[in-house]
Amino acid sequence: MGHGHHHHVDPEAGDRRIFTAIAVNMALTVVQIAGGIFSGSLALIADALHNFSDAISLIIAFGARKIARRPKNAEMTFGYGRIEVVAALINYTTLIVIGLYLLYEATMRFANPQDVEGWIIVVIGGVELIIDAGTAALTYAMSKSSVNIRAAFLHNVADALGSVAVIVAGTLILLYDWRLIDPIVTVLIAGYILWQSFKEIGPVIRILMLGSPPDIETGAVLETVRSIDGVIDIHHAHFWQMDEHRAALDAHVVVAEGRWGDADAVKEQIKAALSERFKIEHTTLELECARHACGDPSDFGGRGHDGEPNEWVPST
Repeated sequence: MGHGHHHHVDPEAGDRRIFTAIAVNMALTVVQIAGGIFSGSLALIADALHNFSDAISLIIAFGARKIARRPKNAEMTFGYGRIEVVAALINYTTLIVIGLYLLYEATMRFANPQDVEGWIIVVIGGVELIIDAGTAALTYAMSKSSVNIRAAFLHNVADALGSVAVIVAGTLILLYDWRLIDPIVTVLIAGYILWQSFKEIGPVIRILMLGSPPDIETGAVLETVRSIDGVIDIHHAHFWQMDEHRAALDAHVVVAEGRWGDADAVKEQIKAALSERFKIEHTTLELECARHACGDPSDFGGRGHDGEPNEWVPST
C-alpha cells in the first residue's frame, strides 16, 4: 500500500497551520461574494463558493484531526482514525453538490447574460490567487499523509487555477466586453470541481465499504501464505483498510497434519511475511487443523463452520 514514507508534521504546528488557512479562506470568501454581487460576476461568486467549501472542509479536517488523536477504548477498539475518512466523504459530497449548482446557474446566465464589472473581477481575482497559493503552501506537508488535508490542499490548488481563469475572464470583459466569458469560466470551474471530486471520492468510499486495499494484489497474498512451510491452505480471507494507511487481513489458515505443535511458529511466519512483503500490519488468523478444516471453503468471504453465510464486519 504506500505506507512506507509518511511526511509527519507536529500535530500542534499542523493545527495552527490549518486554523490560519481557515481564517484566511473565510475572509477571502466574504470579499469575493461582496465583489461578485457588486460587479455582477457569477464566476467570482462561483469561486467564492468554492473557497467557502475549502474553508468548511478545513474546519471539518481540523475537528477530525482532533478526534482522530483520541486513544482507543472499549467503544472504539480500532481508535478514531477513520473519522478523517468520513470527513473526506462529507467534503467531497458537498463539493459535488456545489459543482452541480454552479452548472445550473451558468446555464441560466447563458440564456440571460448579465452586465459584469471587469476591473473588480481582476483585482479580487489577483488577491485570491495570492491567498490560495499561500493556503496551499500551509497545507502541503500535511497533505502527504492525510486524505482529509490532501483534499483541502487539492481544493486550494484548484482555487488558484480558478483565480487565473477569473482574471482572464475579467481581462476579456474589459478588452472586448465579452459577457459570455463569465458563465463559460463558471462552467470550467464547476467542471474541474466535479472531476476532482469524483476522482477523489472513490478511494474514500472504498475504505468505508471495507474494500480491499487498492495497492495489494490479494491473490498474491494468498499464494504467499500457501507457500509457507506447514500451511496447507488459506481461505475465507477478508482484506480491508482500517484507515488510509493501515491494511488488515482476517482469514482461516489450515495447518498441515502433524504440524499442529508448530502452529504458533507458523502463524508468526505468516505475519512476518505479510508485514514484509505487503505492509499488512494487522492480521487476525483462525488456525484450523487439516482434519477439521472448513468444508467447501472459498478464497474470499465464505461460510462459517455451520455452513451458513457469514455477515462479516471487522472484529472488535
